[in-house]
Amino acid sequence: MSQVPVYKRVLLKLSGEALMGDREYGLDTETVAAIARDIGCVVAMGVQVCIVIGGGNIFRGVSGASKGMDRAQADYMGMLATVMNALAMQNALEREKISTRVQSAIPMASVCEPYIRRRAERHMEKGRVVIFGAGTGNPFFTTDTAAALRAAEMGCDALLKGTQVDGVYSADPRKVPNAERYEELTYHKVLAADLQVMDAAAISLARENKLPIVVFNIHAVGAFAQAMRGEGRFTRIIEAGNG
Repeated sequence: MSQVPVYKRVLLKLSGEALMGDREYGLDTETVAAIARDIGCVVAMGVQVCIVIGGGNIFRGVSGASKGMDRAQADYMGMLATVMNALAMQNALEREKISTRVQSAIPMASVCEPYIRRRAERHMEKGRVVIFGAGTGNPFFTTDTAAALRAAEMGCDALLKGTQVDGVYSADPRKVPNAERYEELTYHKVLAADLQVMDAAAISLARENKLPIVVFNIHAVGAFAQAMRGEGRFTRIIEAGNG
């Protein structure tokens, strides 16, 4: 089995729901610890890793807005939820002896660093995992868009999206048993077919920066490391004609 990673620097996008385990909301410490161990395996391969985590397990801005809250205010609350998740992941990674920094797009100096691109790059060059909190720092933008933006800013070779299933399907395979699974897609196909992998702004930003997106099951033990070696089950989203 090859230990040579396909990519040298990557951004891992996790949804807040990925941290819930079997809970209906909040954090499951065993699930967070398992993800941290998988991230540690990738770091041990010499890969530089940064992370963006959503906040939907604690508070989702769109949901709050749908219930009558001001959308911008609800989104700011969602950003704070992502920082909580980032701190939880930092704690889990440091229990695995992995050096980690949290940077927030909304300055909160008592708990983490402010987002500074060059400082983040320097942390990664030193082998530290950098977790970006608070999305882009702006309402009306999702953490998917924040992930594509930070991946582009960091000069990442790929954006890895850890989901609940082992790739991209034509429909949710947990609800539609005969849904088609894709090994490879183009950005155009994802947008045209409205496949709901990431929001349109994130896909367009990745396409503009020629940033491959690799979608895999974050809950399959070792799947992150396998994807980094080009092995296992995942879906790759690239520009048409790029091998």
